[in-house]
Amino acid sequence: MAASVDSREYAQKTANRYKLSFEIGYGLNAREISASTGAFYDKKDGFLHATGFIINPEGKIANGVYSTLSLGRLVPKDCFGFIDYYSKKA
Repeated sequence: MAASVDSREYAQKTANRYKLSFEIGYGLNAREISASTGAFYDKKDGFLHATGFIINPEGKIANGVYSTLSLGRLVPKDCFGFIDYYSKKA
């Protein structure tokens, strides 16, 4: 799943553009998300930088990725590899 501070319309455009098939939340408060997750908040322009998490079955963060630019984001192949590796360790 994904969540965004964008409007419903903009989130839907992104989902359509990338042909996403999972749920996307929208309209989140950027300052609140920053305070609760540690995501970088750009006060000047009022936007939230990309932040990604892999949540374990107990609901705890197994991995977090914080990015201030377009580098260093979670990608599906890496996520599946991470999940596969750790599920075999359990």
